[in-house]
Formats: sequence, structure tokens, C-alpha cells
Amino acid sequence: MRHRVHTFKIGRTSGHRRSMLANMVSSLFANGQITTTLVKAKEARRFAEKLITLGKQGDLHRRRLAVSRLRDKSAVKLLFDEIAPACEGRNGGYTRILKLGARRGDAAELCILQLVKDELKSKPEQPAKAEAKPAEAPKAEVKAEEAPKAEEAPAAEEAPKAE
Repeated sequence: MRHRVHTFKIGRTSGHRRSMLANMVSSLFANGQITTTLVKAKEARRFAEKLITLGKQGDLHRRRLAVSRLRDKSAVKLLFDEIAPACEGRNGGYTRILKLGARRGDAAELCILQLVKDELKSKPEQPAKAEAKPAEAPKAEVKAEEAPKAEEAPAAEEAPKAE
């Protein structure tokens, strides 16, 4: 069985491609998500997931390998100190791609590449959102109470005019 060979070239030299991917993944680690074209996002996802797997192993050798590939020590520090420990329970699938549609100028397909938040962390936030909805209901009642006051004010102004 032949393995699939990735031919991600997109009209750039190999050094330019490596630098571009390293910069994209550094931005992904720093910001949590990036917007790019679908072809670049798919290749950056492969690169980022391999680096996160290195970060999960966490020893000095893996850190030096990550620095040699990313060439950004602050991004490597962020990877090993925050991102990799957050992904400890996962066996891959650290990123997701959300398609945005075609870019206006050249019709290239755009997408968002983002780091996946831990599912356990998002579950406690959902009940907090449910509690926020009843808190919004009294605000609507306050607005309803203010509305009659606004109606009364014009009536009070009309009364002195009638006199």
C-alpha cells in the first residue's frame, strides 16, 4: 500500500514554505486561531499537530526540535507551558478548520484554523450561560417599566398646554 505524498508547493520555494508555515503556526499558538486559505490551513494543521505532540512529550530534546522547526522561542515556550498540557488527554485532533467561503478578490477558499478548546472546560460554561438568560429577563421588565414613564411624560407636557 502506497502512502499519500503531500505535495504542498503553491508556487513557493521550500525555504519560503517552511518559513511561512512556521510563522503561521507561531501565530496560531499566540492567538488561538488564524484566518488563511484552506490549502495553507490544511498544511499548517499537520505542522501544528506534530509540534503539539512534541510538546506533550516535554523533554529538552523535544523542546530543541520544536525551536528548530518554529524558530520562535516565545511560541515554543507557550506551546510547552500552556498548549501541550491542555491537550494532555487528547490523542490528536488539536486543531479545527472552519470554512468561511470564497475571498472576494481571487475566489480563494478562506477558513479559520483554530486550536480546539478542551471539552471539559466548555461544559461548566454552558450552565453559566443558562443562568445569564434569566438575568436578561429582568432587564426586559425594567425596559417595560420605563416605557410607561416615557408615555406619561408627554401626557404631562400636554396638560400644561391645555391650561
